[in-house]
Order: sequence, then C-alpha cells, then structure tokens
Amino acid sequence: MISSSSQTSKPERVISPEEGKTDTGLFQNSLRPKNLENYIGQETIKKHLQVSISSANIREESLDHILFYGPPGLWKTTIANIIANEMDVTLRSTSWPAIEKQSDLVSILSNLEQGDILFIDEIHRLRPQVEEILYTAMEDFQIDIMVGSGTWAQSVKLPLKPFTLIGATTHLSALSAPLRDRFGNVLKLDFYNEDEISTIIENNCKTLEVTLPKEALSCVAGKSRGTPRIANRLLKILRDYHTIGKDISEISTLEEVFKDIGIDERWLDYLDRKYLDTLYNIFNSGPVGLNTLASTLGEEEATLEDVVEPYLLQIGFIERTSRGRKVTGKGIGHISR
Repeated sequence: MISSSSQTSKPERVISPEEGKTDTGLFQNSLRPKNLENYIGQETIKKHLQVSISSANIREESLDHILFYGPPGLWKTTIANIIANEMDVTLRSTSWPAIEKQSDLVSILSNLEQGDILFIDEIHRLRPQVEEILYTAMEDFQIDIMVGSGTWAQSVKLPLKPFTLIGATTHLSALSAPLRDRFGNVLKLDFYNEDEISTIIENNCKTLEVTLPKEALSCVAGKSRGTPRIANRLLKILRDYHTIGKDISEISTLEEVFKDIGIDERWLDYLDRKYLDTLYNIFNSGPVGLNTLASTLGEEEATLEDVVEPYLLQIGFIERTSRGRKVTGKGIGHISR
C-alpha cells in the first residue's frame, strides 16, 4: 500500500501527457513529423487541412484561423508547425504567460509579416482584456489602440498584415464564445489508437537507429495511453537502456524497464496509484469531493481532473458521481492486491 504522505517529492511523470522538462530540445523535435504526408493519425483533420492549405495556397491568401482542442500531448504544437511548413510561412509561437498585458499582444501582432502564423498555446487562459484585442485583429486585421491620456486620449486603428491565428486549448468550454466564434476551423484531436502509436514508434525507431520487433512495439504502444508525447518519452528511455547494452527487443526486458521507472502492469504510475490508494484507504472508496481529494494529495484540482482522472476513467477504475469520486470494483481489485 502506498501512503498518501509517503511521496514527499514529485518526480516528473513519465506517462503524463503534459509537457515535461525532457520533452524539449533536439531529441523531441527530431521525432516530430514535418509535413502532413508523414503525420500519423487524426485522418479527418488531415484531410480537412490538406484541402484548406491547398485552397489558401492557390488563392495566395492566409489560411483561415484554426482552433485545436483536446487532451494534452496530442501534438497540437506539432500540427501548427506542419501547417507553417506546408504554407511555407513563419510560425511565431507564444503562450498565455507571455501575454499578460494588452501591450504584449499588440507588440506581437504588429510585428507579424504577411501570411505569418501566430500560435498561442492554452489560449483559453488569456485575460479577458487581452483577449478583446484579438477580436478585431482576427476579423478585420486591425487593432484599436489608445493614444494620449485623459481628455486628450483617442482611439487609433492600427492596421495589421493578414495572418493566421492557431489557438490550442485543453478546455474548449473555458474559451469565451466571442473568441471561439471567430475561428473558422474548430478541430478536435482524439487519442490515437494502438496501431497508430505503433507506427509512430516504428518510424521514430528508424530515426534513432533502434530496432524493436512487432511485439515490443505493441507493448510500448499499449503503455502510451494513445498519446504520442508519452510514446516518444518511453522510446527515449528505451534508447538509453539500449545504449548501455540492454536487449530492449525482449518483452521481459521491457517489463523490467517499465517497472524500474514505476509503471505497473496496468500502466499506472506513482500518482495514479497514489490517487487510487488515497481514495480507497483514506476515504473508504468514496465518494469524495475533488477539492478534498486534491488537498489530501497535495495536488491541484486541475491536475487531477485533466491529467490523472481521464485514464483512470477510461480503464474503469474510478467514476465521477454527483457526490464525488468513487473507486470502482475494478479499481479496488487492482489497488488492494
């Protein structure tokens, strides 16, 4: 049994879909597809983008604004980079912490060149007063700025060069209706199936000059939770074991590696098990409110709701009720062994 207080430190979760410290740099960039042809999965979105990009290129116009939404780790940023490559334009990336004031956004928008793509990650977190700047920028390619102060203040329209805004969010419902309605394309990214993840891993094995048999590919894909980011993270770890002489082509070796990094046979890591253990042993399997559970675990509610619970719900280990969270019979069977 894992005590709810036994984890004093919080190591980076290997199978968390959120971006971690190891998910940046040349390694991750080398594993991401650069064009739609090499992009695996999300077939409906791919077909839509191929038509939209081809049409925009023929008309020699900027692509219509796009909003991607879905769970973390599904390559929203990667798709934005692919679109920029396919359009042969510059991608300028930013995120909500870098846009605290209206002047921050005005500076970014006014420096965009014709056809540039502006990518804003977690766009739903923008402050309302900052978000308002985007309304006229997206619709009319101009922004209103105030010049002067007091009685001498006046509004001046600043024209912008036509651009494409690509927004990414894990919470579509948190995005204000006025902003959401200004996107011509609102596209949902779904989890990848095991075959798609296996293909992604197989392609990246070639890049890393690592060989995995079909059975090993399926094993790694099964532990990736349908998320390319997790798959690449696991592949990086396996590459490191391969470098020091481990035979990662053997399933028994793979299982040892996963055990070493804290992933059990049902692909749960320390935080998943800590969540289940707390719910089962401290709250008698529930129900218990999310706020109480988060306080007991020392985690943010958003972390539990967006990162931990989706997979536990997917495999039927917990359920959300009107009275709070409960462990199911399957969950109890796993955590009480």
